Amino acid sequence: MEHIIDATNKKMGRLASEVAGILQNKNSAYYESRLSGNGKVIIKNIDKLDISPRKMEQKVYYRHTGYMGHLKEKKLKELFAESPAKVLRKAVQQMLPKNSLQPKRMRRLIIEK
Repeated sequence: MEHIIDATNKKMGRLASEVAGILQNKNSAYYESRLSGNGKVIIKNIDKLDISPRKMEQKVYYRHTGYMGHLKEKKLKELFAESPAKVLRKAVQQMLPKNSLQPKRMRRLIIEK
């Protein structure tokens, strides 16, 4: 099943949770948590996503380089300016269960501009 979602004026978190549910196949009568499901999601107009200005300033993403003391941080505002698709992809990934099915489900998420 293929779902096409227009992200214009939608809140990031609500959109991400909706997409995560579709990728897990929770909207189907044949839902089983042990299966990856077959829902494919295509998201359009990602650059028109609605994120509050306060969240743009306050939300911080952290990553570590592997060396001592090299904790890098980047604000949502900077990351969204670089790639809005990365922001939504990370939000969806964090809403999916952390198991071996996560990469299979994330491959079925297609983000278009």
